[in-house]
Amino acid sequence: MTTWTWAWTQTWAVTRVLRDRNAGLYLGGVVVSGFGSSAMWLVSGIWVKDLTGSDGLAALCVFALWAPTLIGPALGTLADRTRRRPLLVWTNLGLAALLLPLFMVDSPGTLWILFAVLLVYGAAGVVHDAAESALVATAVDKQLLGDFNGLRMTANEGMKLLAPLAGAGLYAAYGGARVALLDAVTFALAAGLYTLLRVHEPKPLTAPAPAGWRAQTAEGARYLWGHATLRPLVLAGGTTMLFSGLNGALIYAVVEGLGHSPAYVGVLYVAQGVGSVAVGLATGPLLRRLGERRFAGYGIALTAVAVTARALPYDAVVLASAAAVGVGLPCVLIAALTAVQRETPDALLGRTTATANTLLFAPTAVGLALGAGLVELVDHRALLAVLGLVRLVTVVPLLRTQPSRASASVTSDKSSSDANPA
Repeated sequence: MTTWTWAWTQTWAVTRVLRDRNAGLYLGGVVVSGFGSSAMWLVSGIWVKDLTGSDGLAALCVFALWAPTLIGPALGTLADRTRRRPLLVWTNLGLAALLLPLFMVDSPGTLWILFAVLLVYGAAGVVHDAAESALVATAVDKQLLGDFNGLRMTANEGMKLLAPLAGAGLYAAYGGARVALLDAVTFALAAGLYTLLRVHEPKPLTAPAPAGWRAQTAEGARYLWGHATLRPLVLAGGTTMLFSGLNGALIYAVVEGLGHSPAYVGVLYVAQGVGSVAVGLATGPLLRRLGERRFAGYGIALTAVAVTARALPYDAVVLASAAAVGVGLPCVLIAALTAVQRETPDALLGRTTATANTLLFAPTAVGLALGAGLVELVDHRALLAVLGLVRLVTVVPLLRTQPSRASASVTSDKSSSDANPA
């Protein structure tokens, strides 16, 4: 494929998504709410650090936001027990109201309010992601799902590049409560956009609780584990995110090895974000050309090489490796979640998506904890080399049996069609 043909195909795919009314409204909601969320996620830790001086308490902000993913399958079941568009609207409005009590946080003694809000915020985010993914599969043309998910990644990463700077500036000028208000306004705007979606949703069948709730939650997990296409993709994604957590814990050692201050980490995150924005734009054509397995496998391989190269003590190499990680890391996540949307029956899609998200993202926390311990015991360059080599092993199951391109890029009649930063 020539460069001109590739550029035309990519532009055509992006234009098709943006011209789809529902897809455009979804992406608008992602941009608006993602801006506020990215700002709030950063500022919450700074807020706690300023009030207490404790690095450990500041780190608990991230834990509070991520902890609800551990019960993601149960939370995601809610998206299969009610209509998804109203659920999205009310979840966004609920999040807007949830943030208002943060105006009372002004001393260490009131920090419990912040942590309680962050915990509920994270739980609502799990429900929101499950409902959104399930509704997208219904509301957006099945042929556009790969392109849509790629553009969603681009929108998310773009906000992560812009919103933290805006949030930090707003916090410095007016305090954390004003950032919370900004986040609340963005959720209200997103709720307004979701009300404009045109989608027909029949009322879902519900089972009696509590036994029915447990059975429904397990049903989504059984479907995911028993599916020959989804299981290897989700397992590869979870393993990739485990290694991503390990790699993330080494980042300050890498920066110290380069002779820079810890603030240089921000430069590497920007480079990684730029890479993620770029791959998001190219995702649709690449998925159609390669299929989910090869797309994921090549992304993992690129990330493995980039992580290994990060052991070299050269600024240019480390910056290039950060950008390469930004390109490679989202590939397996997009491939796995797009496959879940395409291969899962609508009635199971909410809980199956939530289960997949738990398996994909919960290992990040484990990796961060392991990496924090290992970096104190082993030279970070040796760890990076080992991590890169071991990560290549996860590519083998994806490339061993590759489904036909048609089955990977076209949704079958029985099937229907991802965030916080990785």
